[in-house]
Amino acid sequence: MKKAVLLFTVMGVLAGQAVAKEIKFVTEATYAPFEFMDAKNEFQGFDIDLARAICSEAKLQCSFHNQAFDSLIPSLKFRRYDVAIAAMDVTPERSAQVDFSDIYYENSAVFVAKKGAFEKPEALAQKTVGVQNGTSHQSYIQDNWTGKGVLSVPYASYQNAFLDMMNGRIDAVFADNAVAADWLKQHKDYALLGDKVTDTKYFGTGFGMAVAKGNSELLGKLNSGLKAVKANGTYQKIYDKYFAQ
Repeated sequence: MKKAVLLFTVMGVLAGQAVAKEIKFVTEATYAPFEFMDAKNEFQGFDIDLARAICSEAKLQCSFHNQAFDSLIPSLKFRRYDVAIAAMDVTPERSAQVDFSDIYYENSAVFVAKKGAFEKPEALAQKTVGVQNGTSHQSYIQDNWTGKGVLSVPYASYQNAFLDMMNGRIDAVFADNAVAADWLKQHKDYALLGDKVTDTKYFGTGFGMAVAKGNSELLGKLNSGLKAVKANGTYQKIYDKYFAQ
């Protein structure tokens, strides 16, 4: 009987000392400055730094994983990963499939083209515009510009879209404003075309972290961590690191 009591006692202690469950973040790491791989093949970017800060505040053990953007939501639904943080617009369509955290970044979209090639976006009629496959940008172009003769060309990553534009295979790229601004720093022969697009039907109210439907416990921890990093100044430091001019 004493052995049984001892066994249960030891098991109880071990259970109390169990390592916390690893929270697996998934992203699409070709989307600087939000997420990308550095020279050491390590995850970097605004989203990554923010997620690490949130994990620290929420006392979560977190890891990061890379996947194609159009597979992020399915991977959450099949419970392969716990959280997607990938500059993802919170839209009604996506909210029907996953649950989102509070907004952590206000978003807008822009056209990018070679300087002097077009006077305004309407001049892209009968031209090709690169978009990332599975994104709100792709939906926006297809729904609002296809009827005007604009052909959207899907890419697995914006790096490939920008590269094809430079090589003359497409005429323009439609992307997040911050992504375009980051790229334009190194490509002075290109510029924004027209005004920023902020259509809430496609770009929602900003970016959010996504979790599987019903995962309210994890969502609560993420929101608490986000609130804390905004309150203690960490969010602003991360923001300034990537977006301060």
